[in-house]
Amino acid sequence: MARLKVRGFEIHKGFLAAEAQRELIQALRPVLRAAPLFSPEVPGGGQMSVRMTSAGTYGWFSDKSGYRYADRHPSGQAWPEIPAEVLKIWAKLIDRDRMPDCCLFNYYGEGARMGLHQDKDEADFSYPVVSISLGDDGLLRVGGTSRKEKTESIWLNSGDVVVMGGDARLAYHGVDRIRFRSSRLLPKGGRVNLTLRVVT
Repeated sequence: MARLKVRGFEIHKGFLAAEAQRELIQALRPVLRAAPLFSPEVPGGGQMSVRMTSAGTYGWFSDKSGYRYADRHPSGQAWPEIPAEVLKIWAKLIDRDRMPDCCLFNYYGEGARMGLHQDKDEADFSYPVVSISLGDDGLLRVGGTSRKEKTESIWLNSGDVVVMGGDARLAYHGVDRIRFRSSRLLPKGGRVNLTLRVVT
């Protein structure tokens, strides 16, 4: 397992072995049954190409009125609990007593992408965001705290885990594209990205 730093992003390559990845996918299936994937609207109109859902006390949400956290799925149901298998990854990497309030589940199908953005809807930026990649390779682009700063890109593979903390906590980042069907982890292809966040 290699550990890299790109613009302050701490990248743990191959953090999850193949069997651990399969176990994690199985642990996430009840989350998807309880809180099915949906395509959020964006404030400027249209919908994201990434489908998402959440687990935990809060889930990240977007519609015409803006970006925010909500305590319920769009169906009106409370979000399911974050699986223990996911929380173990946070506990291994983050030396803090606080556990995350939200596990945001993003699914990238063929052609999906995520534009450059900051994770800034949380109340306390002293806590890092932990990002887990499963399935197809994704091209992560990272910059600084201003959109004007230069960016760098790195391919994330299934089992990689990224910690965004310190100076990188409010850095702009996004996923430019995925290599569809580059992994056999998901039967229908695609990339799953889990991000663990302390919200309140």
